[in-house]
Amino acid sequence: MTKKEQVMQVLETMLVPGAMRSLVKMNLVRDVSISDSRIDVTLASAALPSGAQEWLKDKVKQATGKLPGVNEVGVSFVDGKPEDLNEVGHVIAIMSGKGGVGKSLVAGLAAIALRRQGYEVGILDADITGPSIPKMFGITERPGGSDSGMLPVSSRSGIEVMSINLLLASEDDAVIWRGPLIGRAITQFWKEVLWGKLDYLIVDLPPGTADAPLTVMQTLPVSGIIIVFTPQDLTAMVVRKAVNMARQMNKPILGVVENMSYLYVSEIHKKIELFGKSRGQEMASAAGAPLLGQLPIDPELAKLCDEGNIERYDAEIMANLGESISRTASATSKQEAEP
Repeated sequence: MTKKEQVMQVLETMLVPGAMRSLVKMNLVRDVSISDSRIDVTLASAALPSGAQEWLKDKVKQATGKLPGVNEVGVSFVDGKPEDLNEVGHVIAIMSGKGGVGKSLVAGLAAIALRRQGYEVGILDADITGPSIPKMFGITERPGGSDSGMLPVSSRSGIEVMSINLLLASEDDAVIWRGPLIGRAITQFWKEVLWGKLDYLIVDLPPGTADAPLTVMQTLPVSGIIIVFTPQDLTAMVVRKAVNMARQMNKPILGVVENMSYLYVSEIHKKIELFGKSRGQEMASAAGAPLLGQLPIDPELAKLCDEGNIERYDAEIMANLGESISRTASATSKQEAEP
């Protein structure tokens, strides 16, 4: 292992105050230079208040100074904008043609499933007027940061979250904004939040095909869309609306997820289709994309969401959902990369 690799290994253990992710994962390491027994580390100051910068400078000097053959360490900061530092592999938008189908639930479960596979994951809550992600994850902390950017809040399992509800004085405060202001907030969550290095950024869209979804598809490098629906007669029309918008915006549809597909009654070992027969395959055909999963009506899941403990949900569907999303996202990326 070279000395530079040793330094990077040390920096991987240095957690950024307020983010609980390392300097390397937050992509704040700009340069490491080594000359004889001296090491110089250059870090970006994006979203870091002065106190955090001084703390990191001392910690990096102490840790790297213990490496063999090192007599002197210099740490400096350079200006940087979050949008220039962020490296996101896949931006996946969770979309529905209408409200009340469990879009935010699917966004949360998708992030958790991918995180359990070992991926670095974030959630951008673009549902500005109806944010529910922080409540499901039990997050109440306000985001940190500085004049140069904001830091997302980490969930218990290490999922990075940014939502308007984390910036309000009270989570019950209503956000009564017109379309342009909502669009500006979503843009700021993308450009002014230090997401760092992420494998997946899940974007929880508000329902419909209006201003907010349009802003996301025009502003963010969306690599794929997942459409959420329920097994009802109205479903076909609203799914086609979402499909048509995605196609008009030239965004690939990774797949569809049917929520509230059935209720499993363990006492009689039977699945009861409360909202009618499953339309999963029908909607997958309409979208021209695979059926990624069928989520049941699960009282335990509802309870965990109400308690802010969605990350404790551990049904079999979770592993299947994560594998389906990662496999489909990778396949879509390869297709787009081919000449």
